[in-house]
Amino acid sequence: MKFGQLHLFENPINRTEKEIVDEQFDVMVRAEEFGFDSVWPAEHHFSEYGYCASPAVTLAAVAARTKTVRLGTGVVVLPLNHPVRVAEDFALLDLMSGGRVDLGIGRGYQPHEFAGYNIDQTRSRERFRESVEIIQKSWTEERFSYDGEFYQLHDLSVRPKPLQQPHPPVWMASLSPESFDLCGRYGFNLMCAPVFGFDVNTGAALIEQYRQALRTHGRSPGEFEIAGLTMTYVADTTQQALAEFRDAVMWYYRTFAKYIAPPKEQPAVPTYEFYQRARQFLEVVEWEAVVRAGAVVCGSPDEVVERIAQIRELTGMTHYLAWTRIGGLAHPNVLRSMELMASRVMPQLR
Repeated sequence: MKFGQLHLFENPINRTEKEIVDEQFDVMVRAEEFGFDSVWPAEHHFSEYGYCASPAVTLAAVAARTKTVRLGTGVVVLPLNHPVRVAEDFALLDLMSGGRVDLGIGRGYQPHEFAGYNIDQTRSRERFRESVEIIQKSWTEERFSYDGEFYQLHDLSVRPKPLQQPHPPVWMASLSPESFDLCGRYGFNLMCAPVFGFDVNTGAALIEQYRQALRTHGRSPGEFEIAGLTMTYVADTTQQALAEFRDAVMWYYRTFAKYIAPPKEQPAVPTYEFYQRARQFLEVVEWEAVVRAGAVVCGSPDEVVERIAQIRELTGMTHYLAWTRIGGLAHPNVLRSMELMASRVMPQLR
């Protein structure tokens, strides 16, 4: 099992944006020191929920201060970005970093972000499909043309090409059932997230759906990775961990509920009924329910080892994405959790 970290750049407690950015970069750079395999900043816009507006810029700065840690995106929201620019930015980053890029992509789920860019969220599925096709062509073909509904390109040669061949690994965020199948059809690595309502205790069927889609399209599931994003906090004792992490986690869920679906007085986005249901759940979610669903792994080192091992057994997860810096958690606490992960958790699970 590999270990990575997600980074949201959220600011729930009215600290300065400079303080938040400095802390985030300190954690991402120290991830290499602590032996984490990867870091994954997430693209978000226009709210305290997160303001890493450009994962490419963020990772370029991390690349300059590290040597081995993988540089992933958790995720780039393709409908909000021109696909040629995504292909260029991450090819350049791959060259700058010596081939350390993992491109995580998704359709996005926050209506206010689409509104801010004046993009129709109900067409995000079609935009996503065209973007995927254009990025792959940009990376692998010398010249190409493309005639889509949203993008038209004529005899284009995209430079530079990435260092990794045929291109950097692509990961797809999958939340709704149909997206697990789509990820397998594309032949991408899978990113799932107990944080967003994927219950690790019942999600094996969705992951098997992904594997079956791989097989149907002539691919071997053993050649692909499965990453799972889980809020993770390690302290010297379980009592201490629960006490220190609870408020940060519950801030996240209350905030998430505000942004994942349109207000109740407005019609739901047609393709996002899943998020509407999730919002209704998250508005009343309790700490105990979050823990039972596997969205939070929180406790002493031995307890965290046991729970991660259970998740691996249930899901076949190959890359565990720990999300610790969340909800205004004090920076020394974040670093202490990373230290315990490095010394007493990861060595038992690798």
